[in-house]
Amino acid sequence: MSLFADHLVVVRGGGDLATGVVARLHRAGFPLVVLELATPLAIRRTVAVARAVREGTAVIEDLSAQLVQTPAQACEVAATGAIPVLASDRLPTFPEPISVLVDARVAKAALDTTIDQAPLVVGVGPGLQAGVDCHAVVETMRGHRLGRVLWSGSATPNTGMPGLVGGKAAERVVRATRSGSIVWDMEIGDQVEVGQTLGTVAGEPIPAALDGVVRGLIDPAQPAMPGLKIADIDPRADPAACFEISDKALAVGGGVLEAILVWLNGNRPSD
Repeated sequence: MSLFADHLVVVRGGGDLATGVVARLHRAGFPLVVLELATPLAIRRTVAVARAVREGTAVIEDLSAQLVQTPAQACEVAATGAIPVLASDRLPTFPEPISVLVDARVAKAALDTTIDQAPLVVGVGPGLQAGVDCHAVVETMRGHRLGRVLWSGSATPNTGMPGLVGGKAAERVVRATRSGSIVWDMEIGDQVEVGQTLGTVAGEPIPAALDGVVRGLIDPAQPAMPGLKIADIDPRADPAACFEISDKALAVGGGVLEAILVWLNGNRPSD
């Protein structure tokens, strides 16, 4: 029996960063429930447990996630060692107490998470303030502070600029320029060249802005709107990386795990 079997963790968000959190906590032995939107916005779907909302199940490395319909069913599945994913845009009432709530939606703004929703509330990324909205915040900005746990203050503010990957930043992220249906001509893991058409939005071609590998594509069932992030190209051009949880996601997950263990051990820093 796991040391942490009595400590239910609820993770809000099932995207690629949240999946790094899920991976670290699941492997450490925490029972988990993931809450995701009914229409997930995850781009890196091959490494996002959010995929279970559309597909019913999702297998990512050694993680096995499955869609559930109720909080009670979520708790039952969590007790088996599998990872339940519940489509819910709010925090529901569970039949057993929550020990930890992790807001890993990376909304970059304070939404509806409050410090009184669980004995330990952890925020991921900017928008939440430790000591006000939650007990701890984990840094998501690439650099030497990535994954650091903050027990006061906030993570680095959102710059609006994607992180530098393979020497590229803004050009690796593809955003919709109009509203409408998305049709992809490519699949995640495909190699592309600059100018190559990835697909269409409302019939308008979506060109690649650089050479690389398609690392993420939003679910085509999600209607596009101007400015919505819909695709991601990795200039490092390693197809295998498209199917592995990223270094950034694991670093963030490590920070969340640290915050939980510090809390359980009762030696939270006073920084």
